[in-house]
Amino acid sequence: MASATYPFTAVVGMDDMRLGLLLNAISPSIGGVLVRGEKGTAKSTMVRGIAALMPAVDVVTGCRFSCDPALPDPACPDGPHADGDRAAGGARAARMVELPVGASEDRLVGALDIERALSEGVKAFEPGLLADAHRGVLYVDEVNLLHDHLVDLLLDAAAMGSSYVEREGVSVRHAARFLLVGTMNPEEGELRPQLLDRFGLTVEVAASRETDERVEVVRRRLAYDEDPAAFAAKWAAEEDALRERIAAARALLPGVRLGDGALRRIAAVCAGFEVDGMRADIVTARTATALAAWAGRTDVTAEDVRQAALLALPHRRRRNPFDAPGLDEDRLDEILRQFEEDEPEPEPEDPDGGPDDGPDGGPGGGESPEDGQPGTPEVPEQREEPARDDSPSEPSAAPEGTPSTQPDPAAGHSDQNDRAGQAEGGESAVVGAAEPFRTRKLDVPGLGEGADGRRSRARTAHGRTTGARRPRGALSKLHLAATVQAAAPHQRARGRSGPGLVVRRDDLREAVREGREGNLVLFVVDASGSMAARKRMGAVKGAVLSLLLDAYQRRDKIGMITFRGSGAAVALPPTSSVEAGAARLEKLPTGGRTPLAAGLLQAHEVLRLERLRDPSRRPLLVVVTDGRATGGPEPLVRATRAARMLAGEGTASVVVDCESGPVRLGLAGELGRELRGPVVTLDELRADSVSALVRTVTNTNSRRAA
Repeated sequence: MASATYPFTAVVGMDDMRLGLLLNAISPSIGGVLVRGEKGTAKSTMVRGIAALMPAVDVVTGCRFSCDPALPDPACPDGPHADGDRAAGGARAARMVELPVGASEDRLVGALDIERALSEGVKAFEPGLLADAHRGVLYVDEVNLLHDHLVDLLLDAAAMGSSYVEREGVSVRHAARFLLVGTMNPEEGELRPQLLDRFGLTVEVAASRETDERVEVVRRRLAYDEDPAAFAAKWAAEEDALRERIAAARALLPGVRLGDGALRRIAAVCAGFEVDGMRADIVTARTATALAAWAGRTDVTAEDVRQAALLALPHRRRRNPFDAPGLDEDRLDEILRQFEEDEPEPEPEDPDGGPDDGPDGGPGGGESPEDGQPGTPEVPEQREEPARDDSPSEPSAAPEGTPSTQPDPAAGHSDQNDRAGQAEGGESAVVGAAEPFRTRKLDVPGLGEGADGRRSRARTAHGRTTGARRPRGALSKLHLAATVQAAAPHQRARGRSGPGLVVRRDDLREAVREGREGNLVLFVVDASGSMAARKRMGAVKGAVLSLLLDAYQRRDKIGMITFRGSGAAVALPPTSSVEAGAARLEKLPTGGRTPLAAGLLQAHEVLRLERLRDPSRRPLLVVVTDGRATGGPEPLVRATRAARMLAGEGTASVVVDCESGPVRLGLAGELGRELRGPVVTLDELRADSVSALVRTVTNTNSRRAA
């Protein structure tokens, strides 16, 4: 045991995480484990500890790609391996390779020397982290913050078991089969669904709330910091015993029998939870088999299937980015119980047999009064919630149109809605959001250089080639035509005599590419009394929720500011977690006056700080309001000044006009003109609305760019 590694057995608590890692150590074909949890819960410590328990691997001597002497890779870049090299192979400890969030593409997949490839025809390849992790563990801390292009490469390697590096027709392939372990804090955003599905298991961890456990954690950590070697020696016996048990389970694994009954249970559970695809069934079967081997059994039991489902299915049940991963254990038990009741029957009896013959959870599933919790009645209860929420909205919608009939804007600024929303504390009941919809794409004009995403035009490492330039640092994206053009005039002076091209370092040119970037989308939401009508605020929340979903799909950071009463507040600091934004939006109350200026000034301050933290990420300000301003002295004048200040700094803005009714004041339009951004109504925000908005937004952005 290396003294620098905190012993795996010394970590207190986190039984699910411990089990998930151990099962993957027994059966790497499970596909890895994703650990979700709050910061400071020893996620990384436990992951690093599992590497010391992995069995040693036999490798070919001198092979940088960890080829197995018994079955070497015929396409290995260091091959073909001679019999002597294979016979001289030795064993080494399994590696645990860490992939930094900010790693480059070359660091992950390896670097190819383009200069030598062009001038000498030599495939000079420097292996990357995927090669180092072959037959070991690849660990990605904060995996949800990994850049998209690295995620794509990781997905390809995990799916195919090999890594490809291609540079202008020169390609290298090597094996890359590894145990993928990722840790993440959900507060920083969720994973892309494709990568999420690649993890075999997922576990949730949280710090213990038990005093004794917390005391023991601190005691052990302090003892380790004081003398790592002595602490490791204290736990060496337990580590050795655990290592031996893993080895025994690995040896037993091929003899574990996955009977037809267990397979049918697995299929029933996966079908009952409506998971997508068949990967869930396969992973659950492999996990159940590993559980049996871990317990020293050769038959998979019903409890193995249940435990495997709890680990393999939670992250495969999400239907949209705002769904938290999880599995209803009561529903799981009900599915398994129904399976046990149905299994003895070779096939269902005739439907005329009566209600007692249908215990499979159909619409009439009320025949189990002892259980008291059939699965299907939950669905109508969930669907009725919006109906109950909308029903009282009719009476409160009447005052909303009253001020709109007054042609004087000044009178509109002190409308009855503001007064209606100021009941004793200026609060109104929290209103649920309407159903989200697909929105039009709003972008930032011009050409940025921010992080890869899917919103605004930017110079990126991936995309269409628009030009060439001298490389900045290591060359990764060769522009072949520009390189040949730069080298051609010097061939005679360089003494070229053969067919090959004499290329020097100064001739190399890299491609300049244009793609899409992710932006900081900052929402400024009016929560004042003029927005307090329940039906209206529900529609506004639905629109913001739709924009949040769009921001998730386009890889944006998001932030949220609300203004009401006497001021504005940062409801959500800029973050990658759209789930947090949706949660804050759902709980947002309304009422009080309309301090529009305070909201804009708060947005200015947030954007100022974000420019210091991440100057390359361009912001998009989305102001959701009806344009009224009634809070503070000279509300209209102060709001106009704040809008002009934001526009003067080049902040791209969009105003979502929430005003409704037959007669409108058009105040949101005036705000849009001051911000120099397009104005979009709630109806026009939908992607399937009239196409005139596209021309409006495009023309406005073109004028801004000019």
